[in-house]
Amino acid sequence: MTIPASLETGYLENILTRTGRPSNRTIKAIIEKAGAKKGLSLEDVGHLVNLKDPQLINYLFRTASQIKQDIYGERLVFFAPLYVSDYCVNDCEYCNFHSRNKELKRRQLSLEEVEEQTKFLINEGHKRILLEAGEDPVNTPIDYIADVIKKIYSVRTSKGKIQRINVNIAATTVENYRRLKESNIGTYQLFQETYHQPTYEKLHRGPKASFERQITAHLRAFEGGLDDVGIGVLFGLADWRFEVLALVAHSIYLDQTYNVGPHTISVPRIRPADTVSYQPAAPVSDDDFLKLIAILRLAVPYTGMIISTRESSQVRKAAFKIGISQTSAGSVTVTGGYGQKNSQPQFSISDERSLEDVIKDVIKDKFIPSFCTACYRLGRTGERFMELSKPGEIHKFCRSNALLTFAEYLYDCTNNGVTEEGQRLIQEYLRQIEDATLRKKTEQRLAEIAAGKRDICF
Repeated sequence: MTIPASLETGYLENILTRTGRPSNRTIKAIIEKAGAKKGLSLEDVGHLVNLKDPQLINYLFRTASQIKQDIYGERLVFFAPLYVSDYCVNDCEYCNFHSRNKELKRRQLSLEEVEEQTKFLINEGHKRILLEAGEDPVNTPIDYIADVIKKIYSVRTSKGKIQRINVNIAATTVENYRRLKESNIGTYQLFQETYHQPTYEKLHRGPKASFERQITAHLRAFEGGLDDVGIGVLFGLADWRFEVLALVAHSIYLDQTYNVGPHTISVPRIRPADTVSYQPAAPVSDDDFLKLIAILRLAVPYTGMIISTRESSQVRKAAFKIGISQTSAGSVTVTGGYGQKNSQPQFSISDERSLEDVIKDVIKDKFIPSFCTACYRLGRTGERFMELSKPGEIHKFCRSNALLTFAEYLYDCTNNGVTEEGQRLIQEYLRQIEDATLRKKTEQRLAEIAAGKRDICF
């Protein structure tokens, strides 16, 4: 597989050069066009990333907020990462798991340890996990990943089980992607880190140093039978304007090639780590970070957008309002780190609050905390998901399912007044369900949950 022409560095830089000085009239017309929720062209995005006028930036944020509301509603989906191995054969300048790090006492979790970590997350209230592992074919082969997935799905506590496992492992072969498909994973996530090829090749050593292997991985994933893929970059490695343009180009390419765009786009910013001396070559300010989130929401309106605990609570709070639909909470970035004393994380996190504390905050902002996994479990993936998300129809399922899963969380995992506040929020949004039949069914299922029934969805 070769690098798609629309993702070549020179091609994207050309667009940025041509669109480098947009007029306010041009910017305003693009934002108005985006309101139709049909996405934007690369030229449109090239203009938007050069937006500087404060009034138009506010217009951008308002439009992004409305698009997010129209397609995903007021819900905010929660997950937690689970690191199962920090063995890695790569030597990436920005990552604490780099192969030069001799201070790190590397480990691979046993299946018994995987079970304990999974129980911890279930008891916190989580229903979905992002499985993380370094690249090491000897110490962390695909057979091990498959066994871990099987083990996680088998774990039960009085508070439920993990219902969706998304996977973030290194670019691999079609056959290994078939193994992941057989293991019943949710979304396969792989970040390009940076789409700027000279920068990419400078920062990576080991198998990951192949820019071509990395950028074509999603194509092999589709060939292996996976139909939900996630993309992203590590902001700070190269000019954020270039990276945003490349993310949109990648989204368009996947959509045109497979009729399935990215299920998710993630927007991590580089963070410090214990043995990492690398300093961001192109640091992204908070203002630019929020701007790029809003631009991505306009450009790829149907995609789920993910923010992690790399960001502060203040930045996350603002990002939830302008485009983010999924977030981690109560995270650790240490192998086997839940319930343990943390040392040598992959990177430092900024928002160290527990899942419950984050939920307390989002309730105040009138977001529905959601633990829904219904689409994946009912076959609404790939093209079927796109058929619902692109026109905004997915919201019809999302609100009711979010309310049901949030109710389960309130009954099973909270106290200290959160339950009362949460129940008031549920009743507020229940009244806003316009379809009388759906509202009635949702009321009935909420009553069943109150009576002890679990795992109900539309």
